[in-house]
Amino acid sequence: MDLILKYFPDLTESQKEKFAKLGPLYADWNEKINVISRKDMEHFYEKHVLHSLGIAKVIQFEPGTKVLDIGTGGGFPGIPLAIMFPETHFHLVDSIGKKINVVKDIAKQLKLSNVEAQQVRAEDLVRKYDFVLSRAVSRFANILPWVKNKFKKEDFNELQNGLLLLKGGDVDEEMEEREVSYVTYHLDDYFKEEFFETKKVVYVPWEGKR
Repeated sequence: MDLILKYFPDLTESQKEKFAKLGPLYADWNEKINVISRKDMEHFYEKHVLHSLGIAKVIQFEPGTKVLDIGTGGGFPGIPLAIMFPETHFHLVDSIGKKINVVKDIAKQLKLSNVEAQQVRAEDLVRKYDFVLSRAVSRFANILPWVKNKFKKEDFNELQNGLLLLKGGDVDEEMEEREVSYVTYHLDDYFKEEFFETKKVVYVPWEGKR
């Protein structure tokens, strides 16, 4: 928790309480099913919670924003961001039912009324969103067909509607497989821990929605 407060000192008491509960809730679930790799649980707040919150350093979602988190797994980045932005609606989807069961339980335990969790493939969704998030789910070229009809036309956030991808390593080679404009934000500009040296948020404005 100290790590979260170090970078986000202005949290409300409610947010602090929810972030504090995250660790024990995931540790409990991890005893039942392998939501997070065992060795990663030792660095849970750094590698999962703070990493997810890298997106909050790039954009402050406006109230009423609709966000889709594809391949959310155990709820990352969606759950930490839902705590950070209580007035933004997060739709967390994954094709694996047992992971969605974990997300549903954690959202319920934390009383996150702005989280909807669903077992479904992203490409089967018909709703439209302001932003689509993904954390190391697949290569960008694979993600594109899943999200092509998912964006609203109207923008009302500081950034134009689009994709926000948490990536590691050399992203340029991967992104340039498709002709899109993108902006890379280096998380080591925001977080000083060694883990973030190679971590990035890649923002892709959705030009195709015009």
